[in-house]
Amino acid sequence: MLTDNEVRIDKWLWAVRIFKTRSQASEACRKGKVLILDQQAKPSRILKIDDIVQVKKPPVVYSFRVLGLLGKRLGTKAIHEYVENITPREELDKLKIRETFFIVRDRGAGRPTKKERRVIDKLKGE
Repeated sequence: MLTDNEVRIDKWLWAVRIFKTRSQASEACRKGKVLILDQQAKPSRILKIDDIVQVKKPPVVYSFRVLGLLGKRLGTKAIHEYVENITPREELDKLKIRETFFIVRDRGAGRPTKKERRVIDKLKGE
């Protein structure tokens, strides 16, 4: 039986809103996408204060420091008391790089012509 100062990793990931559902958090743990102190964590792993939790959500590996243990889901304003995002800037920059390659075409414009395709490929760096 868990005491008040112990919480499972899957429950904590759900409570601090890293995953939308607890089943998604459990599935990520089972697939090896959640690391605690650089070791894969099972969903039932007990979390401790000051643990470093890494969550792989491609293309970024997020890092969080556990500030408090939380077993019930709270509002988003109260979350900062329980978790600190310590993800390096280089990881967050991967999201910006991914956004720059999105090309918007008007609806109904059809397929790009050969000339337009060359311009698009040049912009992408291909």
